[in-house]
Amino acid sequence: MADSSKTEQATPRHRLKAREQGQVTRSRELSGALSMFVVAGVMLIIARQGASQWTDFFRNILSSASTDSIEPNGPLLFWTSIEALRWVFPFQIAAMFVALGVGLAQGGFVFVPEALSFKFDRLSPAKRLGQIFSLTSVSSVLKSLLPFAAIAWIGYASIQSHWVDILGSSYVDVRAFANLVGGILFEVCWKSGLVLLVWAAVDYLLLWLKSEGDLKMSRQEIREEMKDSEGNPANKARIRRLQRQSRRRQMIKAAETATVVITNPTHYAVALKFEMSMSAPLVVAKGLDLLALKIREIAQDRGIPIMENRPLAQALYKGVEVGDAIPSALYHAVAEILVLVYKAQDDVKRKDAERRASANRSEEARPQ
Repeated sequence: MADSSKTEQATPRHRLKAREQGQVTRSRELSGALSMFVVAGVMLIIARQGASQWTDFFRNILSSASTDSIEPNGPLLFWTSIEALRWVFPFQIAAMFVALGVGLAQGGFVFVPEALSFKFDRLSPAKRLGQIFSLTSVSSVLKSLLPFAAIAWIGYASIQSHWVDILGSSYVDVRAFANLVGGILFEVCWKSGLVLLVWAAVDYLLLWLKSEGDLKMSRQEIREEMKDSEGNPANKARIRRLQRQSRRRQMIKAAETATVVITNPTHYAVALKFEMSMSAPLVVAKGLDLLALKIREIAQDRGIPIMENRPLAQALYKGVEVGDAIPSALYHAVAEILVLVYKAQDDVKRKDAERRASANRSEEARPQ
């Protein structure tokens, strides 16, 4: 019975681990069905030349028997072996390559060293008997009987449909009899292969559904896997929080060195720094809402000019990271603000200079 707590789909790491343990969905019936189709095709190709080959073979055998004595070490055994291999070898090679290709297509190449390790429980007769008479073994046998019954019925139907030809085969020549037998075998072969192919598709679907059900994980298993592969989520969240706090402290400290602060005016605040040695102004700090308020407070305490420009503040906040230079598309807008800042600073310096000069003149004009 399936575990009701396992409701989540398997993670890629869990699937890889299951694959390393040999848990791959493969249907043996699919390999058998496709192999039968290929064998039927090879039989059809070879049968076209079979009559002439067997005629030559028997002619050579009869000719050799009429001229020479047949000895155990003579050419008769060699010729028979060659002729047998000529017919058997293509079927074996075709079936082997098809079975290998279908196996690789279903699950690829999987090498499981644990399956080759020696285990004493495999030698236990009681365990083997338990596996033979288990419910799984009985269900596998019953499952195999279904396509076997269908193939037996196909064979019976084919013989019944050619029964008149079979009865009259004693009155025909060898070539006609061989064509009759070959036709019946080919018909049984391709129809049986079609039945096995349909059954193999159903079997593969059932195996895939069972495999997906076995691979399902519970939420606790997913959390444990995340802890093993990526670390404890609570610790990771704490580290990220500390990193954010550290970046915020560094950014607030860097805001004290800004040349100008551009605001939204309340939601966004971006601190820019520019010196004549720089190729472009840098974003040294930026913030939203509470952090923007903190940047404005620092600017007011340090006497850093605060300029309101809503489109520019939003563009800088969304498009430029802290520590990066502003893009060339914003050069003109930022330059206009820097010109106003520098002009305002020059006016302040000029007024301070005039005030100091006036104070000095008043001090000199005061009577001694």
